[in-house]
Amino acid sequence: MFLRNACLLPDGLELAPKHFGEAWMSVEETTSAALDLKVRSAGWNFIWLKDVCSRFAVAQTETVAVAKAIDRALKTIKSGFNAAEFDSLRVLRFPGFRVAKVTLHARQIQQDPLLSLSREKTIRQLAVW
Repeated sequence: MFLRNACLLPDGLELAPKHFGEAWMSVEETTSAALDLKVRSAGWNFIWLKDVCSRFAVAQTETVAVAKAIDRALKTIKSGFNAAEFDSLRVLRFPGFRVAKVTLHARQIQQDPLLSLSREKTIRQLAVW
């Protein structure tokens, strides 16, 4: 699981996120299903979205290729979503380089049961006027 750096979480939700890239944190000690239970137990909502982000990266080592592919996929998660679930990883090995393909799914953690992206967009548009 990945959370945006500014992701608001329910009080008492204990996670041990690690900094990942410019705007994200990695949460490795939990699964999306376990996080969903914790969030819902706190009275919040863990919204599963259809947005899928897949990206490739090439590097000399598998570790670097995977990190670059994850970073690229996270950059495609729309700014209104504050979480991403790691779905799959495939690494192809060639002499001298590796190609990694990572797939992530956009997720949203929020108190309101309804996805509020359209409301936020409307407020931003009105602020321009």
